[in-house]
This record gives sequence, structure tokens and C-alpha cells, in this order.
Amino acid sequence: MIPFKYNVRNLRVRWKTTLMTVLGTALLVASSCILFGLVEGLEHSLKVSGDPLDLIVLRQGATAETTGGFEGKKADELLTLGGILRDGDGPVGAKELLNIAVAERASGTYNNLIIRGVQPASRKLRPDFKIVAGRDLEPGKGECIVPRSVARLYKGAQIGGQLLFGEKEKYRVVGMFTAGGSQAESEVWADLKDVERNTGRDGSVSCVQLRASGPAEFDQLRKEIEDGAQFRLAAHPETKYFESQSDTSTFFKAAGTLIAILLTFGAMFAAANTMFSAVKSRTREIGTMRALGFSRGDVLMSFLGESVLLSLLGGGLGLLATIPMSLISIETMNSSTFASVNINFRFGPWVMAVAMLMTLVMGLFGGMLPALRAVRLEVISALREL
Repeated sequence: MIPFKYNVRNLRVRWKTTLMTVLGTALLVASSCILFGLVEGLEHSLKVSGDPLDLIVLRQGATAETTGGFEGKKADELLTLGGILRDGDGPVGAKELLNIAVAERASGTYNNLIIRGVQPASRKLRPDFKIVAGRDLEPGKGECIVPRSVARLYKGAQIGGQLLFGEKEKYRVVGMFTAGGSQAESEVWADLKDVERNTGRDGSVSCVQLRASGPAEFDQLRKEIEDGAQFRLAAHPETKYFESQSDTSTFFKAAGTLIAILLTFGAMFAAANTMFSAVKSRTREIGTMRALGFSRGDVLMSFLGESVLLSLLGGGLGLLATIPMSLISIETMNSSTFASVNINFRFGPWVMAVAMLMTLVMGLFGGMLPALRAVRLEVISALREL
């Protein structure tokens, strides 16, 4: 068997060609990783947004909070039901009111932004909610709190600033919060009463979110809300509700897969071109190896190994290049609400596995034809090449 260091030496000797191939492969792998990292970030935000004991109550037939409004009186009655988890402050459930308003970015462009009117219990219903700068809002004072992404991107969204949404709706920013990477980190939170007053929607809510005290109570609550004559509302398990909001994720995943396949084919041709060039320039060398007693299989494995090594070097560099992207968040649009959603790139095991698969495919299939050409060379003819 031909020693592996022989392949390493060849790559080092042909360093210009090696560098160009590695950089090209790295660029292709990094591009695919960025797309799949975006998908994983979006799916993560939807996954952590749901709790298995939480219910989102909407009107019958509604599939999203933006279209799920019902009477505030029914919402008050809902929060008196048995089976809801209670603590020292009362039931762990909250009436909430959504308004999608047009906000001005710091760049001067405009975008839809969710303003969520909340109650104190809303904090308990979000994973790892905490104020990270400033303070929490005080009810009835026209105040709001924002996630870091909104503070960074929107005009007046810094602590002490004022967010303006048209002539009638405005809130003074008093704090910044995080919520475990959930969907809440794409929203502006204000007091429920303030949002009611500013939007003229007194006496109605977009949804009620509540937490059952246990699995049995969860089923009981859902049945009573949906089938009981008193309510006739839709009680969506929170985990399933957020799964249904993943249309954007599906689109990005399909687009990312298609682009990754096209990029892989492009990289395969690049690797094949490099290896064909190597075979042509090393014809006498191949003939010498055959004359020394190395078999066709040895030569085949040597050239394939060299191609795979090139691809792995490029793939590894591409993965390293995407690591800083995990610190970046981008804006996209939720296809259900048409409002802004902030997504953090995530490069977990799934993304890394895709990158490694791409590099192996590039190396194996890109190097196969040149390697087959090398083993078909006649020894005598190869030794006579100049």
C-alpha cells in the first residue's frame, strides 16, 4: 500500500493548486452550513417556545394568535378554571393582545413588528425569561421592554428611547429581556391595558396562555375549553402550536438542501479537475509506482485518498469559517403573522454532519474518475511520458 505521507507531500508540492481547491471547497461548504445553520436556529426558537403543559387558547377555527381573538370576558372566566397551575401570585395564565405595527429601523427602512400586550404571569410562561438591562415595565405607564435584537435594529428601541408606531401608539423603552432564544425574543412587550388603549381594542384578547398543573389536568382543561358549552374555544398545546408555525423553516430547509446539492456537484467537478490535472502531470510517477510493484488498487486508493484529503481540508476550513456566525442574528419574516422574526444561527451536530457528508461526497466522487484513469495507464507507456 502506498504510504499516506506520499499524498501529503504531493499536496504540499502542488501548494498553489491545493490552496485554490481547498478555498473553493471551504467556500461551498460554508455557504451550505450558513443556510442549514439558519434553519436550525429557526427550529430551535420554535422548539424552546413551547412547554408540554402549556395551552394557547384561541377562537374556534383560528390557527394563529393574530386571528384568534375573542371576548375579554371569556378570557377572565378561563383563568378561574380548576387545573391551572397556581403559585403565590395566582393562576399561571395570562391574557395577551397582539398588534402588528410598522416600525422604523435604524437604517431608515420599515418593517412589521409584533407588540404584545402582556400581564405579569406572561413572564412565567416563557422559558428563562429575565431582564438583562434596565428594569421591567410598570403597568399603565406606557412603558415597554424589548429583546436585544430589537434594541439593536430599530430606531428609538434603546433604553430611555421611545418606540413610535404611527401617531397613536408609542412606548418608552425601560428594559431589555431575554427568553431562552424563544419566539418572544422577536417581540416588543408592553402592558396589556396600554396596548388595549392605544389600539382601541378594549374588551378583547388575541389569546390566553395558561399552564396546567399536571398531565391529567392538561387533558381535562383542554376538553373543558373545547367541548364545554361555556367556552367553545380552541385550546392548542403550545408545543404543537409552534410546530405549526414552521412553514418558514420548511422553506429554508428545502432551499438549503437544493443549494447544498448544487454546490456539492460544483465542488465535485472542481475536485475532479484538480485530480485530472494531477494524474496528467504525474503519469511517469504512476508508471514508476506500478513498476515498483504497487497494484492498480493501491494507486486507486492513493488518488482517492488524496482527493478526500483535499475535500476534508476544505470542509474543515469551511466549518471553522462559520463559527463566528453563531454570534449573529438576522431578521426574517414569519409566514403566519407577516411580522419580523429574529433568528440566531446555530451550528449543531446536524449541521456538522451535513458538512462532513458533503465533503466526503465531493472527495469520493470528484476523485473517482481521475483515479480510474490513473489505474488504467499502461506501465510501459506511462514510463515513456515526458
